[in-house]
Amino acid sequence: MRQRAAALVGRLRPELTPADQLRAAASTTIPGRWVGGACAVLAPLLLLAGMVLRARFDFFYPGQLRGYEQHPVLMTWSSSLLTLGVLLLIPAVIAVASGIGVHAAGWALWGGILTVLGLGARLFFAGVDHLAFQLVELEGYGTAHDVVDGAYPAFYVLATVNPANLAGWLVLAVGAWRARTFGGLQCAALGAMAFLVVGILKGTSDTSIPIGVALCAVLVPYGVQLLRTGPFPGGGRIAVGVGAVGAATAALVLLGRAG
Repeated sequence: MRQRAAALVGRLRPELTPADQLRAAASTTIPGRWVGGACAVLAPLLLLAGMVLRARFDFFYPGQLRGYEQHPVLMTWSSSLLTLGVLLLIPAVIAVASGIGVHAAGWALWGGILTVLGLGARLFFAGVDHLAFQLVELEGYGTAHDVVDGAYPAFYVLATVNPANLAGWLVLAVGAWRARTFGGLQCAALGAMAFLVVGILKGTSDTSIPIGVALCAVLVPYGVQLLRTGPFPGGGRIAVGVGAVGAATAALVLLGRAG
């Protein structure tokens, strides 16, 4: 009995991800070592920063619209960080699922698919949020509130996908436990993302920031481990790579604003 209890306690402790799973994640074409590792580090930090910035405003849409009316720059930063965080979570989740798949293929497959579907729905929410904030900017709070209030019950196809956000994180967490990708507490922290309340014009709830911190505690160390699975390039190649990414980002921003 004591041996079983000791084994259970051992499984709950934070663990480094096994080397074979890191190699599997690093060797995949998409997202690969660099993109997967960088996204695993950046995505939860961006999400957490976005949550913190809007924490002062009421959780439901009247408070979010009023927050934008009073603090447009702050809310724009918050929305931008949250959207980037969700976007970068997609390759991060694929990397984690690739590692889990070494020892728990079914759990990795369905956990990865459901979680990515849920994240896709969250990107849709971000687009609706952006439009609502522009209504505040152009037409005022009252008009924006009335439009959102009238349109809120309308059916949209991604409403059927939204439950995948809950199921996906739980399946992924169970898969990580079965594959020993993380320790027990880390798996619980990963599964806690299922309970992050999301939706159109939803703010930061009482549980949002603790869940965001828990996700950082899981994915940031994982991303660092993934990045360290192989040799690092020399300083010159790093400088060229950073410059290329910066130039590409600037070009995308200019092209995006041009419509």
